[in-house]
Amino acid sequence: MTSAPELTVIQVPVSDPRVEPLLRELGREYSARYGKDAHAEISRYPDEEFTEPYGGQLLLLLEGGEPVAGGAFRRYDPTTAELKRIWTHSAHRRRGLARRVIAELEREAGARGYRRIYLTTGPRQPEARGLYLATGYTPLFDTEADPETIGPLPFEKHLNVTSRINPPKYT
Repeated sequence: MTSAPELTVIQVPVSDPRVEPLLRELGREYSARYGKDAHAEISRYPDEEFTEPYGGQLLLLLEGGEPVAGGAFRRYDPTTAELKRIWTHSAHRRRGLARRVIAELEREAGARGYRRIYLTTGPRQPEARGLYLATGYTPLFDTEADPETIGPLPFEKHLNVTSRINPPKYT
């Protein structure tokens, strides 16, 4: 009996070459589901918004050195991080990797002092909708309505922030 390869969590800039498969597959999936070029959606925010100086982060889960899942957050407002680009490689789905990505992003956002997570997902992404409901996110829309009539589906989650990596300095 062999054990599954260990997963490694790394923080990287969008320019890291290991991020490219994430964005490429995410773009193909958006285009297939929504029937348009997804480049505009993926490039909506400048890459630097997903870095520390701007209040964001991008992380990857690596298995055997290869990216199998990832995601990011950016600053939405002073107390809120916005999740973006949550992705699991199509060959590695149904293993709980997206849950792990979300947990890691929530942990890091909380450590940076964010108290709330906000996100939206598309109406043609029922798997994402189910994932966010299953991980404790509150829908900010009528869950009984046809998702196609709503547009982007917003969710939120309040974090229990008990400590910070960089606590505020008082003078």
